[in-house]
Amino acid sequence: MRAAVFHGTEPRLVIEEIPVPVPRRGEVLLKVTACGVCHTDLHVLRSEVKFPAPAVLGHEVSGVVEQLGDGVDDIAVGDNVVCSFIMPCGDCRHCVRGAEDLCEKFFAYNRLGGTLYDGTTRLARADGTPLAMYSMGGLAEYCVVPASDVFTVPDDVGLEAVSILGCSSFTALGAVHTAELGLGDRIAVVAAGGVGSSIVQFAAAAGVAQIIAVDISDEKLSAVAKLGATHTVNSRTEDAAARVRELTGGHGVDIAFEALGSAATFTTALDVLDDGGRAVVVGIAPAGSTGAIDLARLVRRKLQIRGSYGAKARTDMPTLLRMVAANTVRPQEVITRRYSLAEADTAYGALARGEIVGRAIIEMARGATPPATARRADQCENSRPTE
Repeated sequence: MRAAVFHGTEPRLVIEEIPVPVPRRGEVLLKVTACGVCHTDLHVLRSEVKFPAPAVLGHEVSGVVEQLGDGVDDIAVGDNVVCSFIMPCGDCRHCVRGAEDLCEKFFAYNRLGGTLYDGTTRLARADGTPLAMYSMGGLAEYCVVPASDVFTVPDDVGLEAVSILGCSSFTALGAVHTAELGLGDRIAVVAAGGVGSSIVQFAAAAGVAQIIAVDISDEKLSAVAKLGATHTVNSRTEDAAARVRELTGGHGVDIAFEALGSAATFTTALDVLDDGGRAVVVGIAPAGSTGAIDLARLVRRKLQIRGSYGAKARTDMPTLLRMVAANTVRPQEVITRRYSLAEADTAYGALARGEIVGRAIIEMARGATPPATARRADQCENSRPTE
């Protein structure tokens, strides 16, 4: 099969031919239909987070069940499915108490070691060189996923678009849960990318009356306005805190979502809060990043800062699929670019330059070429990400 491989020496992806992986007990082999292009992968490409290499990235996946490992009996070959980026083990101390977003095995084995939960990867080159897996390693034509993280997609739901449910929407829903969002709340969404766009869509679906989107791109702000943002603020051209207070009667918002992962957007999220407000930090920052806090204001104004990594796969992914089936959530409206696997490096280059509005996806059937003539990603125009 073809896979986009990160060699670890520079921020680029190269298409390679590698063996199709084989699922083990409790696992499922998927023929990948689509994989989302996520900023978290970009952190790995830029070596901003520690991860083993060589590796196959990609953690927003939809596909068709190709093969079942032993002990899997609630999924059938041929099922259309989607997966979340957090792959719950189901038996660690956090999973058994319902906190799958803190799954110990996921962090210890996958995020630190690039393996599944027996301590080994399912991916390797033909010569036996192991390839680390970022989640399931979805930037490939096939991937192996724990059965606990495979969810059947309703027949009337398009398979390509739901790939972004696995991280963009999944992360956004987790953030909404963490925020304890109420209908009467005034909210700000700082950074209107893929996750921010999904937060806006969820808040609008819930009937939140005032949704203020803050970004430095007019194009992104225009896009989230169509998804339900009631007001938009370009923080490059105006004072975001002052403008948000003007829009909220001089007070600020009850909840601010930080959806990028930078010191600047973290500061903005705190600055736009009303007294007693909650800042929900969602964006993944480079390892070691810090943000400044006015401790006196934090205490005297009774502010809260909450971290949110994702939702809970086994309860929230079925919820997301029901919302899509009911047209309450429309992932296809967040997707603005579609690439082939051969163009994966080009896609991440565009993401690095801030050119992607909403979300982009890699479609495995798009521009597919026979294995012998498949283009390498580093041969694509403008393939190398800019930093």
